[in-house]
Amino acid sequence: MNQPPKKICLVTPGHVSSTPRLVKEADALAEAGYDVRVVAARHYRPNDPLDASVIDRARWRCQRVEASGRIRIRLWSIVRRLGQAAASRIREPGTRLCAMAQNPVSLRILAAAAAEKSDLYVGHCLGALPAVALSARRHGTQYGFDIEDYHDGETTQAMGSPVLAKTARLLQSRLLPGARYLTASSPLIAEEYAKVYGVRAETVLNVFPRSEAPAGPVSAPPISEDAPAVLYWFSQTAGGDRGLEEMLRVISKMRTPAVMHLRSFVSEGYRAALARLAADLGVRHPPCFLPPANPQEMARLAAGAHAGICAEPLVVPNRDLCLANKIFTYMIAGIPTLLAPTRAHFRLASELGSAVRVLPLADPSRSAEIVDGLLRDPAEQSEARATAWRLAQTRYCWDVEKQVLLNSVAAALQMPQ
Repeated sequence: MNQPPKKICLVTPGHVSSTPRLVKEADALAEAGYDVRVVAARHYRPNDPLDASVIDRARWRCQRVEASGRIRIRLWSIVRRLGQAAASRIREPGTRLCAMAQNPVSLRILAAAAAEKSDLYVGHCLGALPAVALSARRHGTQYGFDIEDYHDGETTQAMGSPVLAKTARLLQSRLLPGARYLTASSPLIAEEYAKVYGVRAETVLNVFPRSEAPAGPVSAPPISEDAPAVLYWFSQTAGGDRGLEEMLRVISKMRTPAVMHLRSFVSEGYRAALARLAADLGVRHPPCFLPPANPQEMARLAAGAHAGICAEPLVVPNRDLCLANKIFTYMIAGIPTLLAPTRAHFRLASELGSAVRVLPLADPSRSAEIVDGLLRDPAEQSEARATAWRLAQTRYCWDVEKQVLLNSVAAALQMPQ
């Protein structure tokens, strides 16, 4: 008699469209025959069409926890302030109180996740860690966690707040050792967690499936003053400390005509500020803002660009350790990537060769020379694009990388409880 498939519940405090690692994981697990359910939040209504583009094609179920609307947002803000005030006064606040201080939606996500028993709960982002650990504890099952970022040094807000730093440390020190398995998005993040928390995480890179690539390599369009080289960047939102100002300074020093194409949500204030900076620097072609799009189309939308930008400055320790999904999106699109000079990027660059350029962004003139060298030499541009395409098709793709995840999940489900 056939056994029913194992149930796996993946949990995130974010939108599904802004958590591509979770989506790839859910897809891989569903394809492997598991009964997969996703619990995610809904807190920014303009994201609804992007969420729908993911959920409508999914082979897994998705339950969204409502966290949007003016009244709810105000209520969550009050709950979080109360949680932080209480946690700051208690030497060893409990797990639920730590969760409330970190992200008040965590307790709602916990309730949704725990409402249905699963054999394995898997958290994505720090706000999901207490949700999956407590859900597994309630049902006597197991949990795993994906360490996509170095959470102790992820944001300036968290690092500047003693109570956020304290509760993040407590949640991780208590709950990570009890996880049946851990994955990390970069080798350096895995190494940092081994050093700080004494836990072992398998590296699963932020790569993407071949199915999201263009049908074949796309040639770089000719460059002229009327058709400048496109330096492409995408994210959920555009704002400061993303490396965009630094790249404008590089463009202002370049001999090659170039324009930044930026795909994201953006406030009118930031759009105007970036345009003013471009004008002040004498940039001939101001940044072009593009609308957000289906996450599964990101590689194909980038394929016509001359290079992708991943240039976030080192404002927090996480930036020195992480490998953003932008890099691997550009690779599977078949375009070279312009990287900020971080430890993680230097290590990766040694493996990717001509597919990337690490820019000394503190020296815009030298960075401009490097980008000009890439763009003004057709043979160098072709080699960079061919290398990116080849590596993404053969090694740096989800079709290969997902096996690390599937092995971890299978081993966890075979362990005695």
